[in-house]
Amino acid sequence: MAGSREHFGSRVGFVLAAAGAAVGLGNIWGFPTQAASNGGGAFVLVYLFMILVVAFPMLVVEMAIGRHGQANPIDSMRSLSDNPLAKKAGSVVGCIGLAVPCLVLAFYSIVAGWLITFMFAAVTDIFGFESASAWLKDFSVGRNLFGAIIFYVLTILIVQSGVKQGIEKWSTRLMPALFALFGLMFVYIMTQDGAMEGLKHFLIPDFSKVFDRQLLLAAMGQGFFSLTIGGCSMLIYGSYLSKKENLPKMALSVTLVDTAVAIVAGMVVMPAMFVAMQKGVAIYADDGSLLSSDTLVFTVLPMLFDSLGFVGELLALVFFVLMTIAALTSSISMLECPVSLVSERFNTKRKPTSWVLGALIALFSVVIIFNFGQMFGLVATIATQYFQPVAALLFTLFGGWVWSRNSKLKELSEGCPEIENSLFWKIWPLYLKVVCPILVATVLWASFG
Repeated sequence: MAGSREHFGSRVGFVLAAAGAAVGLGNIWGFPTQAASNGGGAFVLVYLFMILVVAFPMLVVEMAIGRHGQANPIDSMRSLSDNPLAKKAGSVVGCIGLAVPCLVLAFYSIVAGWLITFMFAAVTDIFGFESASAWLKDFSVGRNLFGAIIFYVLTILIVQSGVKQGIEKWSTRLMPALFALFGLMFVYIMTQDGAMEGLKHFLIPDFSKVFDRQLLLAAMGQGFFSLTIGGCSMLIYGSYLSKKENLPKMALSVTLVDTAVAIVAGMVVMPAMFVAMQKGVAIYADDGSLLSSDTLVFTVLPMLFDSLGFVGELLALVFFVLMTIAALTSSISMLECPVSLVSERFNTKRKPTSWVLGALIALFSVVIIFNFGQMFGLVATIATQYFQPVAALLFTLFGGWVWSRNSKLKELSEGCPEIENSLFWKIWPLYLKVVCPILVATVLWASFG
């Protein structure tokens, strides 16, 4: 399998694809709202620390497991040990890990569908089609189905083309577009009254809040989910990484790009929130808590765009294109996980496999849409608060305790032979065994709490 397995064609392609898998609504929507709710700059400071001490070491092991196995998540987990019992346990862990992207995609595509309809609404607003705009912005079953189906079709079209011609090709186009659109939005937003105050709130930490318990847990959780630890995306992309590449360096590059997107998103969204406040839009409650944090993208920011006239309509279009790109770069990695399993295990062709599996998950999304009040929040909670932390904990335990030290050293030495004498290698294995499981267990405990 390893000999014929498709690999990314370039380092840049891998970094942008893997960073794209990590970059999603959590970066552009979740991170700024978390920062706004938890002390602005203080949250950013703690978040950066958590990325370094929690997310990066775990990202290395998840990518290393994938590259070592050169296969789908189940077979990669099985490859970590020759012990029959450990192999069976590895299969179970792989199945739990695979459930994460499937469950996440089922509700994520619905939210992404809203973004697409708001993007279309920005176009109809520009041309004055008021009735079409009202339908596209209204929460209805028909509108939700329309947006989700379009998003699934876009995701499947990319995944069906394979690693180089699909995932890598489009990631190297979409990710630079993401940064370019962010740059345009930042330049314009900073010309508005109130923007500088918002930027200061985001960048200048209030050190009295740094050790706040709620802030620490929020920053740890955000750092953990920012790189999709436990979501299988990094494991499957690692399996498409050539053995000649420096794996820790590649993991660091992915971490830096993902973190940069989160920071840039905050530098756009937070000033935009303060501009909206200047124009009379309510952002914070009397007790200082953030209003409408769950619907910020669909309520508060559109109110800001509306207040800016024609320029606001153009800005709305740019913003929702941005959000759609971010959602799409994540969804292709989610669908790739089950597609890789089925195509490898049953020797099926990628194109029909992508459409069949995409359609099956889409059917689950349809069920959620028709039972939105009962199912949407439940599926999202089960996927992100329970399955993903559990999968991350199991990946870490297997990587730290089941996978032998010598085998890990050999895998990291591929493409980086000098790592054996580095400080990273001396610290990382023990850190992976002891510290990472404790940190992940803390996130899991907070989720259940």
